[in-house]
Amino acid sequence: MPTNKKKTQVTASPERRREILATAAEVFAAQGYNATTVRRIADEAGLLAGSLYYHFDSKESMLDEILSAFLDELWEGYDGVLAAGLGPRETIEALVTESFREIDRHRAAVAIYQKESRHLAVLPRFRYLTESQQKFENAWLGTLERGVAAGAFRTDLDIRLTYRFVRDTVWVAASWYRPGGGHSPEEIARQYLSMVLDGIAVRT
Repeated sequence: MPTNKKKTQVTASPERRREILATAAEVFAAQGYNATTVRRIADEAGLLAGSLYYHFDSKESMLDEILSAFLDELWEGYDGVLAAGLGPRETIEALVTESFREIDRHRAAVAIYQKESRHLAVLPRFRYLTESQQKFENAWLGTLERGVAAGAFRTDLDIRLTYRFVRDTVWVAASWYRPGGGHSPEEIARQYLSMVLDGIAVRT
């Protein structure tokens, strides 16, 4: 996935860079990208504002690394699911489970993506956000269409509406989910899938 990244000065250990990026992600998610200053990120990371530029050339570079790392990992998981040759229902189940695992690993990045991707995508450096969104939509719509054709899903489904419902239902969890809580990503996925695929009413 192209990111058009600028070369940065890497003077920190990989672990320290990850710590700084994790801090920046939390600040971006809480305050918004435009409202976040380099000084605020540096303060939260325990650095002087000027020192941050020894590690990253701009806050745009930090945001780019945060989002591209999240999307690269998301697509590594999604591509594995889509290549596995599963049935439509099993594919949906695996995609939902993989989504919750990504929320667990990259909660702040997911929140940033949801809030910022629309206006960031017009910038050349973040053009990959539009490409990823189109690929994401094709994967989900294709799986739903395949399920209807195979008789796994109802024939009266509005495919695009169903896609939007499942997408929003899953990814909005980033607003409340906290890693290390009472339920694992897999357990939450099972509950969501039960409600989405089987409903909540008692069958008679």
